[in-house]
Amino acid sequence: MRVVFLGTPDFAVATLDAIYNAHHEVVGVVTAPDKPAGRGLKMQSSEVKNYAEEKGIPVLQPVKLKDPEFIEALTQWNADIFVVVAFRMLPPQVYEIPPKGTFNVHASLLPQYRGAAPIHWAIMNGETQTGVTTFFLNHEIDCGDVILQRKTEIFLHETTGELYDRLKILGAELALETLSLIEKGDIMPLPQPQEHAADLKLAPKIHKEDTLIDWNDTAKNIINKIRGLSPYPGAVTFFTKNDKEKLFVKIFEATVLPEKSRHGAGVMTTDDKTFLHISTKDFQISIDNLQVEGKKRVNTPIFLQGNKASIYTILL
Repeated sequence: MRVVFLGTPDFAVATLDAIYNAHHEVVGVVTAPDKPAGRGLKMQSSEVKNYAEEKGIPVLQPVKLKDPEFIEALTQWNADIFVVVAFRMLPPQVYEIPPKGTFNVHASLLPQYRGAAPIHWAIMNGETQTGVTTFFLNHEIDCGDVILQRKTEIFLHETTGELYDRLKILGAELALETLSLIEKGDIMPLPQPQEHAADLKLAPKIHKEDTLIDWNDTAKNIINKIRGLSPYPGAVTFFTKNDKEKLFVKIFEATVLPEKSRHGAGVMTTDDKTFLHISTKDFQISIDNLQVEGKKRVNTPIFLQGNKASIYTILL
C-alpha cells in the first residue's frame, strides 16, 4: 500500500523504519516544524525528518494542520492509508483523506492511559503490565476503534527509558501486522470498552509539579516516580545549606532498603563517601544515581567526592 507516515520523536522512527523496509511504499512523511534547541538555539529537525531525508522520502512540516496548501499537498501523495505515531491531534480534514483510513500506534492498552505520556504514568502508578494499541482515529483523542493490542510485562526495576525502547519495537511490529490486515481487508475494529470515569487512568503531559518527590510518601511510590521519570525529565528534589544555598537535584536511580525509616521523612543520612540514604514514610531509600543542576549525572560515590551531603537538608 501507499503509506503516509505522521510522527516526530525517536519512538516513531522505529515504526517508520519497519514500514519503509516492508513491502509497502512510504510516499511521504509529515512531522513537526524545525525548532531552535540547545545553547546556540540552532534549528533542529525531528528524528522522523532526519530519517526521512536520509531515505529520500518527501517531507511536509505544517504549522497549521488545517492549512489548505498542506491539505492539498497531502492529498496529492495519493496514499491508501495514514499511519500516526507520537504526533499531534489530527483534524478530520486530515485523517479522512486516505480511503483505508488513518490509524495510530499508542503505547498503552487503551482505554487506559490515553494521553501524551502513557509510558511515564504506567510506571509512576506502579503498573506491572502495559502494551501497545493500534486504533483508527476519530474526533476524540485516543478514543477510536481498536484494531490490535499486544501486552507486555513491566519489569520490577524497569525505567521509562528501558520500557520505551521495548515498546517502540513492539509498536513497530504491531503497525506492520495492522497494515497487513488492512491490506487484506481482514479487520474487525472494536469500540473501546466504556470504562467508568473513576476506573480510567489518564496519561497527560508531564509538568514540573509532577516531577517533585514527596518524601512523606511511601518508599514504593517514590521509587515508582523515580523509575517513571528516568531518564527524562527526572524526579526532582532540593537540597539546602543553611536555608540559603539551594541545589536543584534530579534522581534517576534509587533502591528501597530493608531498614525502616528511623528519622522524619526527607532526612538524609550519609558517610559522605559511599552512600546517601533518605527517609520516607516507611522505609529508607538509597540514592544511587543523581544529577545536580549544571553538573553531569553521576553515581552517588562520585557525587559525594565533591559534595558533603551531611551539610545539606532536603527542602520539603
